Amino acid sequence: MTYELELLSSPDESIHDLIRRHLREFNRTTLAPGLPTEDLAIVIREPEHGAVLGGLWGRTGRGWLSIELIFVPEDLRGNGIGPRLLMMAEAEGLRRDCHSAWLDTFNPDAAVLYERLGYVRFGELKDFPPGNSRIFLQKKLK
Repeated sequence: MTYELELLSSPDESIHDLIRRHLREFNRTTLAPGLPTEDLAIVIREPEHGAVLGGLWGRTGRGWLSIELIFVPEDLRGNGIGPRLLMMAEAEGLRRDCHSAWLDTFNPDAAVLYERLGYVRFGELKDFPPGNSRIFLQKKLK
């Protein structure tokens, strides 16, 4: 097989999707055969037209619920939506036989919320971005 390497300074989202799809397939068939992974999403909808305003994106597999993205629009924050999104995801994780959940955040206020909901810090990348941290948290579900 021949190949070339090319640095793409502004890659198209389809490149990300292709690499992720191939990596997931490799992991599924080689590193953890027989251990399925499944995506999950919980959306916040605008009731009149059904437009998606935000929500949670995650996946389950290998006994873990991985919460990859959470977004609550600013004008909806403070109404308990974030905790409800997490509770729904955790319930689905349990239904899918997950023993634990993990997530990460750049937002120190969100980290405090997650800790109030039972998540425990297990790692932190300081100065990511400079002056801030990326905080990793986990929670036992069972």
